[in-house]
Amino acid sequence: MNIGEQQISLSDEIFRLLRDMVYEISGIYFSEDSKFIMEGRLQQSVKRKQFDNFRDYYYFLKYDQKRDEELASLIDIITIHETYFFRESQQLQTFHQEVLPELAQMETKTKRLRIWSAGCSTGEEPYTLSMLILESPLFHDWTIEIYASDISQSVLHHARRGIYQPSSFRTTDPYYQRKYFTKEESGFKIADRVKKNVTFLHLNLNDQEKWILFPRTNAIFCRNVIIYFDLSAKKKVVEGFYEKLKEGGYLFLGHSESLMNLSTHYALKHFKNDLVYQKPFLVK
Repeated sequence: MNIGEQQISLSDEIFRLLRDMVYEISGIYFSEDSKFIMEGRLQQSVKRKQFDNFRDYYYFLKYDQKRDEELASLIDIITIHETYFFRESQQLQTFHQEVLPELAQMETKTKRLRIWSAGCSTGEEPYTLSMLILESPLFHDWTIEIYASDISQSVLHHARRGIYQPSSFRTTDPYYQRKYFTKEESGFKIADRVKKNVTFLHLNLNDQEKWILFPRTNAIFCRNVIIYFDLSAKKKVVEGFYEKLKEGGYLFLGHSESLMNLSTHYALKHFKNDLVYQKPFLVK
């Protein structure tokens, strides 16, 4: 917001109505003490629609025939898309050096590796996973399927373009940037051999009826996504992931996240550099 520009106030009543709408659509929950966050993020949206109060904006979102486009914009604005290549490198090292060899052993007959990046944002995570798999000698003649999903159409458009600015490489070893990107006027373009392994899909994690799109998978990455959900939504998503994982498959969460009070179905496996949740093998 520009200096001197008048801020539109968000009442407690309309905040709760907007919060419930956002929760119903996305599973993202704004607690009472985060009203100011929603108020700040939606200021320009209210003014862009030429409303002078949040109540009219809410009624537009709820009843107007053109509400779908604005709802998509709303989700883009309130969700956080901060990401970069090789984020949480210690965990990725575990994936590359220890988990991938395990998965290769499990799928020796099928020679097919499936991974789901849930909440993929602008694509840095699934492309990172693709690069790490390409770096492994174990998968040269395999079918690699990386499904990358997000609730935001705009970030998926960015991901499909595959062109990135220097800020996306803040923790990237120059080796990867030289090998898998080409410099263009508009930024750095990801190589086709990385891109071909990744399929981007528009998906709301809160809408599990659409999870049928995904086959059973060897590993799921859902890092720093469910921290924005309430307890009920977290449990629902985590149990859904369990059903989508193959036996012996792995669930990667962000380092600040855990499954405590969410699920007892997973086993916590200790690797050299990290701990990762695993779907246990059924006892036969």
